[in-house]
Amino acid sequence: MDVVIQIVNKIMAKGLNHRQFCLLLDEVESTYSDFLLHNKVRWLSRGEVLKRFVTCLEEVKTFLASKELTFAELEQPEWLEKLHFMVDMTAHLNTLNTTLQGKGGTALHMLEEVLAFERKLTVFVKDFQRGTLSHFPSLREFKQSHDTINLEYFKSAITAMQSSFGKRFCGFREGKNTFSFPVTPLAIDPSLLNMTAFPGVSQPDLELELADIADKDIWVSKFKCLTATLEDVARQKAILAQNHKWSDIENLPKQDKLVFETWNAIPNTYINMKKYAFGVLSIFGSTYVCEQVFSNMNYIKNKHRSRLTDDSLQACVKMKVTSYSPDVQTLSSEVQEQKSH
Repeated sequence: MDVVIQIVNKIMAKGLNHRQFCLLLDEVESTYSDFLLHNKVRWLSRGEVLKRFVTCLEEVKTFLASKELTFAELEQPEWLEKLHFMVDMTAHLNTLNTTLQGKGGTALHMLEEVLAFERKLTVFVKDFQRGTLSHFPSLREFKQSHDTINLEYFKSAITAMQSSFGKRFCGFREGKNTFSFPVTPLAIDPSLLNMTAFPGVSQPDLELELADIADKDIWVSKFKCLTATLEDVARQKAILAQNHKWSDIENLPKQDKLVFETWNAIPNTYINMKKYAFGVLSIFGSTYVCEQVFSNMNYIKNKHRSRLTDDSLQACVKMKVTSYSPDVQTLSSEVQEQKSH
């Protein structure tokens, strides 16, 4: 990655080099018309930079040669095969990263996505064992133009990644029953729930409440309806993501809101169940919302707003990140009109 960044900076840093490189891409009718700069703050940019670099690799070599710039790595098969592997692997990681973005994702949703990716890593290892490279198109294309590649090295790299995922998320994996409680409380053995994180919840009373609600059809139907609604939203999200309609995904109902509404409809007779469910839902699934606040502050604070105080900044941030939508018509109708004297 460091070598790729050095080469990209050599081309992009000087205006003349940049213009000449773009003209070269245009002359050869390249897939891309320009490079991307890697931004360390935005991890997702790494995969896009690598993908575009590999696609324009021959043009890069030609341009560097015309400028008498040499990078020995570009002629080393061992380095090039790792580069193509990185293109494919970062693409898979970017897919995982994208599924974890957005507001309203519960900790359960996050955990399920990570566990699913761990299973995919097992599939990737088998792919290298067979030598088919079905899930690594860039590396497969590189292999076709070279005699052999070090399959064992890449297999060990994925195995190491799988081990790292296992260590990072072992605690979350053990708490899967706890995370599942707000969605499927009647299907979980209460003895498997983690009660230490919620001292205000009585486990004996929780067990009695679960036993009591199990045969109350009116409340059981609430959770069945919730499951069906979540399935429908997930189906719509998958279809929209497949068609790259990201803005439409933002308009879908949020998972956490749907779960909250269901539990709000449950009477306080089952107060321990409600406390436990709300406690689990209060766990932050990701830092997405926090990161979004910092991004929004970059738009609010700029050189044209030199008299922005802390209080006004806090108010602006609240207005920017809130999902609250006031009913202006109702509010205005309640205001008494000023009568003329």
